[in-house]
Amino acid sequence: MAQFDASSLRELSFKQDGHELYFSKNEFTSLSASSTSTVVETKADTNQSSVTQVSEAKSLVIDEPAVTEAEGDVVESPLVGVAYLSPAPGKPQFVSVGDSVKKGQTLMIIEAMKVMNEVPAPADGVVTEILVSDEDVIEYGQGLVRIK
Repeated sequence: MAQFDASSLRELSFKQDGHELYFSKNEFTSLSASSTSTVVETKADTNQSSVTQVSEAKSLVIDEPAVTEAEGDVVESPLVGVAYLSPAPGKPQFVSVGDSVKKGQTLMIIEAMKVMNEVPAPADGVVTEILVSDEDVIEYGQGLVRIK
């Protein structure tokens, strides 16, 4: 788990012999009630039996402070790729929250098939939220930034 946490991977799924292991760094605010059990199986030496830990979650309520959504229009990804918030490693980001942007100004770069594609601001405004992190793998139509 420490290696996964230190890696740039966002999700990992592994299935073998009817067992499944799933890791995710994505943040979720609530879990579905359909997630009823999690099974973790560890095999010890041949002299010891398998240890199975089962955790049941019939209903899960998470008490968190209300999250207010930033105002503005979401700029969506025009393609699938890797998002870069700065022009090069160690350089300042193209934009930060609170920055004023002009129509056509570069918000970030998306790398797809070794091609760097600039994502331009669709209109003048102020960046109210950045919805992705540097080097995130993003999907087509995924929200990138919010501009008011």
